[in-house]
Amino acid sequence: MFEKKNILGVGVTNATQEEILEYIVNFVKNSSKKLFITTPNPEILVFAHHHHGFKTILNKADLALNDGAGVTWASTLLKKPLKARVTGVDVMEKLCEKVCDQPITVGFLGGRIGVAERTAECLQKKYSHLKVSFAGEEWSETLCVIATPSGVEGEAISLNGIASSGLTSLTIPRNDNRKEIDILFVAFGFPKQEQWIYDNLERIPVKVAMGVGGAFDYISGRVPRAPRWVRSIGFEWLFRLLIEPWRIKRQLVLLEFVWLVIKEKLSPK
Repeated sequence: MFEKKNILGVGVTNATQEEILEYIVNFVKNSSKKLFITTPNPEILVFAHHHHGFKTILNKADLALNDGAGVTWASTLLKKPLKARVTGVDVMEKLCEKVCDQPITVGFLGGRIGVAERTAECLQKKYSHLKVSFAGEEWSETLCVIATPSGVEGEAISLNGIASSGLTSLTIPRNDNRKEIDILFVAFGFPKQEQWIYDNLERIPVKVAMGVGGAFDYISGRVPRAPRWVRSIGFEWLFRLLIEPWRIKRQLVLLEFVWLVIKEKLSPK
């Protein structure tokens, strides 16, 4: 397993994209265990700073990918340099490319209505032998609703208002006749996707589960992604703001992120 660098109390995996891809594929082929993957960016790290339970869940992840230019900047300033930025959307697409000619199945869960299916279609057009076992905004067959603990260490996390008294109602499948999904991409948005994976990975027929946020929107074409040169200079967030002005309140979190990093830098060791 890779080294993790502590950024605002969250361990972030120090590895290149190719190292991550190789590790995941080898894990699917050779391990009998399960793998939990998160993709922390500045917004997620700020949320974790204010919600200890969510921070604990992030630190339970086996891999925490550096999904933000701001995280790279913070690691450099704090003298804990990360090898590379490794975005969830890029890892998701590259994984599909790597496994398309292998007996490895993938699934797509979450997103807006119809977007998971469109994402699967787009990837299968690009990688014709990709084996998709599941695609949908929610589990759609052999369902059961189970009350499971929400949050950790006594802290309940409200997921879109459905948490109550430390319990969250989650819809998950009974493992009757469903074929195992080797890699499941979960796009509920944070913190719901991380909480859902943490609560359910051990009881669903999935080997690797990865929270991917808005990746389905990009791959399906519902939302245009910033050109590669914009991403390379760390301004993808600005491009998203220009095409989705409603994100301004979320982007203001970046200011708090910068402040928290500087405060940690200046704090007595």
